[in-house]
Amino acid sequence: MIIAVIGESSASPKNAMLAEEVGSLLAKANVTVVCGGQEGVMRAVCKGAKKHGGTTIGILPGMDSLDSNEYVDIPICTGLGNGRNLLVTRAGKSVIAIGGSYGTLSEIGLALSDSKSVIGLNTWSLLRDEHLDCGIIVANNPEEAVQLAICQANKK
Repeated sequence: MIIAVIGESSASPKNAMLAEEVGSLLAKANVTVVCGGQEGVMRAVCKGAKKHGGTTIGILPGMDSLDSNEYVDIPICTGLGNGRNLLVTRAGKSVIAIGGSYGTLSEIGLALSDSKSVIGLNTWSLLRDEHLDCGIIVANNPEEAVQLAICQANKK
């Protein structure tokens, strides 16, 4: 099983800690992590996965595999810039969003428009017609995020 993890490239200390724990838990569950392969949340989730023998895939915006963080096992160069966000979200059976800026928001939108489950951990909330949109399943901690992501992935 592959689960996508998305989030800010300049992670706050809290979001980096959450991402590292998510990576550790995914690896312990024998889940492969796919992400954007660079810094911030992406680096932290890969670091956590590698601590427990997990496999990590980084879908990179450019054409140089050396642009990936040191914890990426399989760098995939796309040359697509932010267009690679679509590939990241489509590669996972479900998506965990941790923190994030506008790039993460675009990935959330892409995943939801593809009917992918998005688990949110300290990330965006969405309003539609002045009402909370429940498209993002809110998790309160890394354990819950991983459990929900695996459960949702198994439904697909």
